[in-house]
Amino acid sequence: MTGTLILAAAPIGRADDASPRFREALGTARIIAAEDTRRLRRLAGDLGVTLTGRIVSYYDQNERSRATELLADLLDGTDVLVVTDAGMPGVSDPGYRLVVEAVAADVPVTVLPGPSAVTTALVLSGLPTDRFCFEGFLPRKTGERAARLAELADEPRTMVFFEAPHRLAAALEALAGAFGADRRAAVCRELTKTYEETRRGGLGDLAAWAADGVKGEITVVVGGAPPRTVLTDPAELAEAVFTREAAGVSRKDAIGEIAQENGVPKKVVYSAVLAAK
Repeated sequence: MTGTLILAAAPIGRADDASPRFREALGTARIIAAEDTRRLRRLAGDLGVTLTGRIVSYYDQNERSRATELLADLLDGTDVLVVTDAGMPGVSDPGYRLVVEAVAADVPVTVLPGPSAVTTALVLSGLPTDRFCFEGFLPRKTGERAARLAELADEPRTMVFFEAPHRLAAALEALAGAFGADRRAAVCRELTKTYEETRRGGLGDLAAWAADGVKGEITVVVGGAPPRTVLTDPAELAEAVFTREAAGVSRKDAIGEIAQENGVPKKVVYSAVLAAK
């Protein structure tokens, strides 16, 4: 008999948001893999739980090697409880690699559900919740971040991001540049904690607000792209080309861009431009 891999969602702010199952699992687990062992002990103290199992560190830098060790424990028949600093293991936190290896080895995997910054921020944002996607942390490098946002420019679903407070202003500026300053968004700070705050508005206004510095754990929610209007009328196609030209785009490139965006052959756009002249 193998052990069971247990992924436990930890409180994202208030310790008393921990479920009874979470408390019981902490007190009875024989092995606890923790992202930060000191935070784990502090959380256990806040919950009045005595830790009796073996505690091992399990964070980004040692995730690969530690996953191999923990899988060996599981195959020997010992349950392993995985706990990160906050929220669900594997969601922008260590856990995914161990789940993959456990599944491949036919080791049972289960979850103790609980608090989530993703869904908490989503419902607080005031943006559509019927369809959404989680994008985690944006790349730190400017070029890589711009490329990622270009991929998401036409994403129709509400998007949820995590961001470090010292990078928030730059991230919001990049989002405004890629999606437009008026795209609706919300910045959720210190969720479930004493100084919880949610700021809602256009990306441009939020970037200006964040310019002076923001502290705490940050989750950003951005509205999806509005439905794109496809141009079919020749006069509208020609006008779109002339608008691009006025902005400094060559006529050849403008025709190619408008054709691709509206799903029509280049020659149709070219003919529309000639007719408009």
